[in-house]
Amino acid sequence: MNNVLEVRGLRKSYGSFVLNDVSFDLPCGYIMGFIGPNGAGKTTTIKLILNVIKGDVGNVKLFGREDTTVQNESIGVVMDTPLYVDDWTIDDVEKAISPFYQQWDKTKFTNYIKQFGLDRKKKVKELSRGMKVKLQIAAALSHNATLLILDEPTSGLDPVARDEICDLLREFISDENKSVLFSTHITSDLEKIADYITFILNGNIEFSGTKDALLEKYARVTGGLADINNEQKKSIIGYREHGTGFEGMVEISNIKKLPGSVLTEEINMEEIIIFMNKGAQLHE
Repeated sequence: MNNVLEVRGLRKSYGSFVLNDVSFDLPCGYIMGFIGPNGAGKTTTIKLILNVIKGDVGNVKLFGREDTTVQNESIGVVMDTPLYVDDWTIDDVEKAISPFYQQWDKTKFTNYIKQFGLDRKKKVKELSRGMKVKLQIAAALSHNATLLILDEPTSGLDPVARDEICDLLREFISDENKSVLFSTHITSDLEKIADYITFILNGNIEFSGTKDALLEKYARVTGGLADINNEQKKSIIGYREHGTGFEGMVEISNIKKLPGSVLTEEINMEEIIIFMNKGAQLHE
């Protein structure tokens, strides 16, 4: 299987925060969700991939090459906030960015603007947050990009707008030659569309693999306070007591260490993030 993106041993220090030995692969033709709580290192990693900032150590390969500076044509980027001038109209946006791309497709951009219901004469500052995201996506898809990198684009959007964007990403990879790296903390979006998940916490990669493998690795566990002893509590990630009971997460391989009186259930990605984050805080 060919990898469109290979990240190896990235490290970057920012004062007390350290992005530490970040490594993962994104296979061609798939969507990878890049998840973790705010401040975990997602945006820093993306900036390193895009060569916006320099890492202390490590390397990035895009399309099998380490020289990322020559590959702008093949990468479409959608950020949390667009880097367009507020007083630009959509026509102005196209005039400003199209010269940077040899493969800019004016017809394709026009079609996306119509599909998204955007008024070309409106200024950027007059667009809703969802419309700004769609404008960025239209631009990202109009120069024949084969890799989309999105950094929290759906944050603050309503469910309908988020669902529309998820549909666009599904359509983008439908020919199996294109890929998406989608950074978000809204895990419900990824449960719909992601094939792979990379989970980062406090600058460290906790998991990178298929979505199914992540969900099958852990289970939610609940029970009464009298059900487990202090030694058994050590197997529970993000252990939390409430009233007369407890809850937390456990690796499937460790369920056998717990008594049969506790209840284990399937877990979702949001719960995994919460319990992992809680567990990290307890060990600080």
